Amino acid sequence: MFTGIEHFAIASPNPKRLAEWYVSNLEFEISFEYAGNYFIEAGNGSLIEIIPAEGERADAAMRTPGMRHIAIAVDDFDAAYGQLQQQGVTFTGEPYSNEGNRLVFFTDADGNLVHLIHRARPLPRTREAAVA
Repeated sequence: MFTGIEHFAIASPNPKRLAEWYVSNLEFEISFEYAGNYFIEAGNGSLIEIIPAEGERADAAMRTPGMRHIAIAVDDFDAAYGQLQQQGVTFTGEPYSNEGNRLVFFTDADGNLVHLIHRARPLPRTREAAVA
């Protein structure tokens, strides 16, 4: 009955600007737009909806309750990191390795936390194993 995540939403004070940031910096495409809302699509088909924000942004840190980051998978970590550096993306730290994975955190145009990840091995998935 439940098949998975279709999309998640980010509330932005300027949805068009944020959508265009993902297009220019992370190779997303705007796949649908209506009434000031933008659906952006990653190369693997993942969707993010960017909606108009209302009110002030709440302070959040890496481990405060709620959604904390968006992980962007890359097949060539060094090339992706270098491209983001050339584009002037603001990083929160240096790249590092964790259990063979390469990561670096940065912020998008609204200050949302995003990170690149290149996994040495894909995460185990119970549903794929059940199908095989």
